[in-house]
Amino acid sequence: MSETLSSKKPIVVIALVTAVCMLGNEMLFIVLPLYWKFFGLESLWQVGILLSANRLIRIPINSSVGWCYKRIGKRSGILIAVMLAVISTFSYGVLKGFWPLLLTRFFWGIAWSFFRLGGYLTVISCSNSRTRGQNVGLYNGLWGLGTLFGMLFGGLSADLIGIRTITTLFSIAGICSIPFILGFIPNTKSVEVQQEKKKDSLIWRNRRILSSFATGLISAFIVYGVFASTLSKLMDFHMEKKWLVFGLAIGASSITGIIQAIRTSWEPFLAPYLGRCSDSRWGRIPLLIIALFSAACCFTIFPLKISMSIFIFILFLFQLTTTLLITMSDSIATDVASGKSQVTVIAYYTLFVDVGSALGPLLGYVIIDAYGIKWLFWLTVIIIVPLLSYWIYVWKKEGNSAALMQSTK
Repeated sequence: MSETLSSKKPIVVIALVTAVCMLGNEMLFIVLPLYWKFFGLESLWQVGILLSANRLIRIPINSSVGWCYKRIGKRSGILIAVMLAVISTFSYGVLKGFWPLLLTRFFWGIAWSFFRLGGYLTVISCSNSRTRGQNVGLYNGLWGLGTLFGMLFGGLSADLIGIRTITTLFSIAGICSIPFILGFIPNTKSVEVQQEKKKDSLIWRNRRILSSFATGLISAFIVYGVFASTLSKLMDFHMEKKWLVFGLAIGASSITGIIQAIRTSWEPFLAPYLGRCSDSRWGRIPLLIIALFSAACCFTIFPLKISMSIFIFILFLFQLTTTLLITMSDSIATDVASGKSQVTVIAYYTLFVDVGSALGPLLGYVIIDAYGIKWLFWLTVIIIVPLLSYWIYVWKKEGNSAALMQSTK
């Protein structure tokens, strides 16, 4: 392992490069539903498919990306991701029609798989057990800036200077990140190709690895799936009328965007701090238990008819919870992937995260349509509780084992 464990430069660079290359994708979430005719679309259902296509393609492609990382260095993988991201972002402004745009969304989905897997592998190689949680938080917090600036400046710039101009500028920004990749990201390969490869059967027999997969799937289902896709509808459920701010009528969609932007803005500072807490005496499992318990409580309260001030408070509490939940889930995954099979484990972990992210909106709106938004959140609580109970059991068991070992010394 040639990277210095204490060095954070590769982590910072890969996270910021990812953020820059995300700008076009995040802008599309704001612009496409409003200007879908500009893109040559014929119906709104095409908008939904295009916005979810990048997630769907990642489900079958993750194993192939993992295979690539076993044979090429991390720098090469990130360069592939940048090129695909630049092509997709530039294409948003010049291509028209559903099928060409669907292809570009597939390109971005593949690019994100390279970014995500390369980022995790960089965190593992630049960290040890005392710094891994902090570095996971740093990585997640910095690439999240792409969501913040892509949604805020992408949507505003599309109105002011046009979609084609802003997608071109975002593409140029992606190209300008290449020198930083060449300068700061080593082209080292994973440990897995340098040592004897473990069989997949051993991974599927490891209870801690399987529990990290389940935690990643359910965390993604909660945060990226159910909550992110239904927040504006939940806000509309609680708002009886629009708010007046400086004489302007602010609706549910605008408030949703503001709340999401606030959460993204604190993550570069809060996520590393929470990760550092998990590296020290607190440990990852107790913080994960707190996050799951808080998520279950918030999802229980969300559909209740409560005052708007209490609802906003619970909303921000859950936003804090999501930062803690994702940081702990990713940290546990990098812990169990820090051995010889790191590429395989991380590839499977990102696969489970993508499945959870894709299932959230799909199942969420089916349940809302059939039973209403209340049952969506309450059924999600039923999914959270078994995972919460499992980690409480693990925490107590490991605590008792540690106490027993201490007493025998």
